[in-house]
Amino acid sequence: MAKTVIIKIDGKMAMAVLPASHSVDFDRLKEGTGASKVELAGEQEFKDLFPDCEIGAMPPFGNLYGMDVFVAESLSQEVEIASCAGSHSELIRFSYKDFERLVKPKVMKFSVKG
Repeated sequence: MAKTVIIKIDGKMAMAVLPASHSVDFDRLKEGTGASKVELAGEQEFKDLFPDCEIGAMPPFGNLYGMDVFVAESLSQEVEIASCAGSHSELIRFSYKDFERLVKPKVMKFSVKG
């Protein structure tokens, strides 16, 4: 199961996609992107960017919203991943290869378990 976390990289909204049981290591993400500042975006900052989704249930398809997508390296090793499909009651499952082909995420080590 993957989760989508909305972050700001030097003020620009982006998506971090990582295993649901992990959290974002902002220092690693900052180092990997070469940014001067990486932080969690507040719900009020991004809720209007996803008018077709419930808050916190955005699918990991940032390309549909004009956002860069960063995916945790551990997810890139999976055959299939599952994620929210725009609501807290619907789930979508897809092959990682299809996700990679469609979204073209940047694969990085930025998640930590727990």
